[in-house]
Amino acid sequence: MTAVYTFDVFSSLDGFGAASGGWPGYWGKQGPELLAHRLAVYEEEQRMVLGARTYRAFARMLAANEESGEGDEVRDAWVTRMRNLPATVVSSTLEAPLDWPDATVARGDAVDVVARLKEESAVPLRSHGSLSMNLALMAAGLVDRVQLTVFPVVTGRSGLEPVFRGAADFDLELLEQRTLDGRVQELVYRPGLHV
Repeated sequence: MTAVYTFDVFSSLDGFGAASGGWPGYWGKQGPELLAHRLAVYEEEQRMVLGARTYRAFARMLAANEESGEGDEVRDAWVTRMRNLPATVVSSTLEAPLDWPDATVARGDAVDVVARLKEESAVPLRSHGSLSMNLALMAAGLVDRVQLTVFPVVTGRSGLEPVFRGAADFDLELLEQRTLDGRVQELVYRPGLHV
């Protein structure tokens, strides 16, 4: 049996993964229900899979918290939990050891690395962010679930990182949906290449 792979991503309503122009984290729309749900998702035993760019961004963000002396007090509990999960970072440039408690570097094409991980892993696999890597994995049929958390904002002028830019065409089967804090939508889909 192969491990289930989940591509977990945040998005504005208009499809951006981040924004400039003074938007805070979560676009300022997080609430206690969202944060508790995220922690519950990350409390499950699983292995993180990150691309090098996303790993570097997380490492910079977490290091900035630690350097400011705020550490775990600033980051949300689910982020701390995510950092403490075992992780595979797909990279041809990073060298071990990484600034992540239980991370390994996997060299090679992400499609080959994740195909192998899906066969070998005894626990589910999850990737938060890593947009270009996950779009390639979706095209290769290796993503079992897309967990899309949609925040109630439109960032048309300030949006950065279009989540599905350059993606192949996919049909999506809705598996789960929930509203968190009365405003944030979490949608879980099974993707299939559209033919």
